[in-house]
Amino acid sequence: MSSKKEATLPKRKKKWTRDDTELTFLGIPTFIWYVCFCYLPMFGIIIAFKNYKMKVGQGFFANLMTSKWAGFKNFEFFLKSGNFKLLLKNTIGYNIIFIILGILLPVTLAIMISLIHSKFKSKVYQTMMFLPHFMSWVVVTYFVIAFLDTDKGLINNIIESFGGERINFYTESKFWPGIFVFMRQWKGVGYGMVVYLASITGIDGSLYEAAVIDGATKWQQVKYITLPSLKSIVIMMFILSIGGIFYSDFGLFYQLTRGASGSLYEVSNTFDVYIYNTLLGGGDLGRLAATSLTQSVACCCTILITNYIVKKIDKDQAII
Repeated sequence: MSSKKEATLPKRKKKWTRDDTELTFLGIPTFIWYVCFCYLPMFGIIIAFKNYKMKVGQGFFANLMTSKWAGFKNFEFFLKSGNFKLLLKNTIGYNIIFIILGILLPVTLAIMISLIHSKFKSKVYQTMMFLPHFMSWVVVTYFVIAFLDTDKGLINNIIESFGGERINFYTESKFWPGIFVFMRQWKGVGYGMVVYLASITGIDGSLYEAAVIDGATKWQQVKYITLPSLKSIVIMMFILSIGGIFYSDFGLFYQLTRGASGSLYEVSNTFDVYIYNTLLGGGDLGRLAATSLTQSVACCCTILITNYIVKKIDKDQAII
């Protein structure tokens, strides 16, 4: 009997197989990249807790070790500074709008393109909307100048042709919140649209066939099949977007305004722009490091809290 039982028992799987070796070798370059460029640089976090001073004739590490500890004074200086409320309002305010529109517009466009019967037209529209994503903000800035320039800008030429007065957009702050929102969506909507379109393509076609047989309209198909099928990817993109709510697109707020820090200060100054301008002006590295670390910790807490809330509502939709 014992021999029969031994014969029927399944063979134990080896602890390490050839597939495991191949996958390990494939993963080693990624592991090394993360260690070198993501984890080793985290040593620089120490600067946020020190009164960092650069002395002539000493290297970075020597200066770092000889600088006096400042504790949380660098964080206190940033949190109690007069700029903090403005930076927080601009950074979070813009990002909330970007997150909402960054879901609504790409989902809408993805659904519209998925309903186009002509594959050629569909590819053309996808390419046209995706192309701005590959342009740097430096290139986009010159397009914006061509439209907004006071002397030769297209918009000012149109205004003057109708008898109006030219507008100096680079000194009028009231126009820029709308410009920032428009340009961010123009540049980024194509990427989000492709992500959602790929998810729509993966939906089982038999669901739509059954809906057509039952007499469902296009709107009903979108409402009861497409949108529920996109729920998981929408929630995942939302959580990831929330994770960067304390960061801003530096190119958008600095390059697009050509670094204008005077008249446009109230509407264009965000955490990232503040760090760059302060560093450019020879600001204290310890305080700047504290600002950046505050951003990172706040974003980490935000994404964990958002994921926790989603997990409580629907456990299967959480990403962590």
